[in-house]
Amino acid sequence: MNPRSALDKLRHQFDWPLAGVTLALLAIGLVNLYSATRVAPRGLYTQQLVWLGLGLVGFIVVAAIDYRLYERIAPLLYGGCIALLGAVLLFGRHINGSRRWLGIGSFGGQPSDLVKIGAILMLAKLLSEDPQELRANGWMYNGAALATLVVPFGLIYLQPDLGTAALVYLIGLSLVLLAPFRWPHRLGALLVTPAGIALRLALRHKTSVRSYQMKRLMAFLDPTADPRGAAYHARQSVYAIGSGRWTGKGWLHGTQNQLQFLPAHWTDFPFAVWAEEWGLLGGLLLLGCYLFLILWAIGISATARDRFGQLLALGVASLFFWHVVINIGMVTGSLPVVGVTLPLISYGGSSLLTMMIALGLLMNVSIRRYSY
Repeated sequence: MNPRSALDKLRHQFDWPLAGVTLALLAIGLVNLYSATRVAPRGLYTQQLVWLGLGLVGFIVVAAIDYRLYERIAPLLYGGCIALLGAVLLFGRHINGSRRWLGIGSFGGQPSDLVKIGAILMLAKLLSEDPQELRANGWMYNGAALATLVVPFGLIYLQPDLGTAALVYLIGLSLVLLAPFRWPHRLGALLVTPAGIALRLALRHKTSVRSYQMKRLMAFLDPTADPRGAAYHARQSVYAIGSGRWTGKGWLHGTQNQLQFLPAHWTDFPFAVWAEEWGLLGGLLLLGCYLFLILWAIGISATARDRFGQLLALGVASLFFWHVVINIGMVTGSLPVVGVTLPLISYGGSSLLTMMIALGLLMNVSIRRYSY
């Protein structure tokens, strides 16, 4: 094949809509982060650009390698992620009462982000067996899938990071429920959950729930009980979103943002910054981009050539879905504040890198729909 025909083939197979919505979200994220960090804290914007460069490299590398290789090495990748979580508990940085970060100097990240990819790959491999085999031995495969989730759930919960632990479980549970199990097996997956076990332990032993976690839960149930304490974040976020009205106050002119009334607005609450400055219309535009991406991923899954590719695409769709739902729920006061990032918008190196790798996997499945 001559270079020109190879280029024409790549141009035909390349998923331009997926690339377009990815670039749109990245552009929105950079514009929003610049505004969020214009006053303070300094230096985060430059660091995000570095992580974005690494993320783009990761996207290209992951998309270029045939995803069937990832199926073969999925247990190794999953095991590596679990080892990193173990290393966090032993050697991780102790910040604000939690051990969540590994790194050298100022460069580091949260392995709990990468374990989402490892869990998706492992579950996609496990559940890509022949449907008749899954139905015949549903309890065995269901138990293996739940075990795949229990291990990272428990290690992340011990950091402690209940929000990310629950997120990993929700992503995995989505794949289990979409697998061709019989309904009793699916019902069992819903009833026997790590989240339920953790909640039961929390109710029996109050020490299993950290004080700040309990305060956040109580603030969610009654936002007026502690308006200057645990409920402060969510209240300021709602104020910022509401003050944006239809078209917003304009870029760099959000008062809640620029006057630093909105806490953690570069990590947990970037949507509040965006909605305050761009209004309801800007918020709908951002949510529309996410909706398009999730539906596009589901469409890629429906046309994938094998079950592993189908489940891989569905895993990426569920990854973005649950991140967006939980983060938007946090900033609008519909869910407790649990520290879940908004994909490609929030500041965070490991989060951005994880999302770019996930999109690389999605591009990989999309491109190879035409290869075999």
